[in-house]
Amino acid sequence: MTWIEKNVPDQSGRLAIVTGSNTGLGYDNARALAARGAKVVMAVRDTAKGEEAAARIRKLTPGAEVTVHKLDLGSLTSVRTAGAELAAAHPRIDLLINNAGVMYPPKSTTADGFELQFGTNHLGHFALTGLLLKNLLPVDNSRVVVVASIAHKIKAKIDFDDLHWEKRSYDKVASYGQSKLANLMFAYDLQRRLTAAKAKTIAVAAHPGVAATELSRHVPGYELPGVAWLFGKVLNTSEVGALATLRAATDPNVKGGQYWGPDGFREMRGYPELATSSEQSRDEAIQERLWKVSEELTGVTYPV
Repeated sequence: MTWIEKNVPDQSGRLAIVTGSNTGLGYDNARALAARGAKVVMAVRDTAKGEEAAARIRKLTPGAEVTVHKLDLGSLTSVRTAGAELAAAHPRIDLLINNAGVMYPPKSTTADGFELQFGTNHLGHFALTGLLLKNLLPVDNSRVVVVASIAHKIKAKIDFDDLHWEKRSYDKVASYGQSKLANLMFAYDLQRRLTAAKAKTIAVAAHPGVAATELSRHVPGYELPGVAWLFGKVLNTSEVGALATLRAATDPNVKGGQYWGPDGFREMRGYPELATSSEQSRDEAIQERLWKVSEELTGVTYPV
């Protein structure tokens, strides 16, 4: 069966938080969930753009319950503030979609001095999830969905001796691969801990294939005439790219620890099915070491 947006089951009564949802895949996650009745919190860095996106969703689905909340994953101060505010405002959280991310930027650091891609894509979400997990744990069928990437197989390695590229010449592709490998390892390790705790919450990973979204703006040559148009023709659209995350978030048959992605050639495009991840991503020793380092760097520990 080809799983498409109309297969998203009724989400009435569910509270969903989607990071990076003012544009691209995150926007389509938020839009689809709101259309099916979920209360959606759009956790975004730029709240003005977030409000514009929320207005578009309300126009598409009159009566949609959508709110915007400030969250800068590149600042642990912002993550802690947002985590505390969201936890207080929403005692029951059914769904947390860790979608936001940066790809291939010039070398730079977060407010806390972390390399930007690793700090934003992994550490920011690691901290946010830890701060909100207590609000998910009592909820039946609650889920944490981590958006990974096929890039976890491209020049990817968790370099514990130089996580922030302070010793080596910066490679933005390898850095992105490291951050996406970390996302995937985090999802697998979180599920193992949830299983050990016999929790009601599950952790699931998903990836969009290669989607034509704003995230591609730092890809070499993207700014050339016609390249963005060509990307839009040969890659997954944002709407189709978002389907793997939506399936991981809503399909009642999804199980914790699974990884979903497009069913086409090399998982680059298509409709969501179970995906394959690298052997490296399944290494529990590396997962556990990454977890420990992530706790140390963020100062956030987990209730499981």
